Amino acid sequence: MQKELFEKNPVLKLSFDFSLLLIDYCEELENKKKYIISKQLLRSGTSIGSNSFEAQNSESKADFIHKIKIAAKEADETQYWLMLCDYSANYPACKELLAKIEELGKVLSKILSTAKRKSPFSYLLSFFIF
Repeated sequence: MQKELFEKNPVLKLSFDFSLLLIDYCEELENKKKYIISKQLLRSGTSIGSNSFEAQNSESKADFIHKIKIAAKEADETQYWLMLCDYSANYPACKELLAKIEELGKVLSKILSTAKRKSPFSYLLSFFIF
């Protein structure tokens, strides 16, 4: 059942796929002894998907919007850490992750704008509108 949810919901799929790529990147950072950035990046980056997933069982429209806002904030933080890695000469390349987090941020922003406009319960449809 959970697999179906990920397949039918673009933001869950994007955030899950992003998290898997991020885990690999953070393992690479750990191997290079970049522990602090790796831990911060892993926490914020995987939080995007967990908050989006949690929003699927929100108690109200306001709760849904709140959880998606948290996911969007985590995406912003993740983008910040990735930009630091990208601009630092001593960190591995992360251009693919930067492109993916930008895409994910746009999807979350669209969900938020749609959810704020729609009537109660139609906000769930915002996951399917790009």
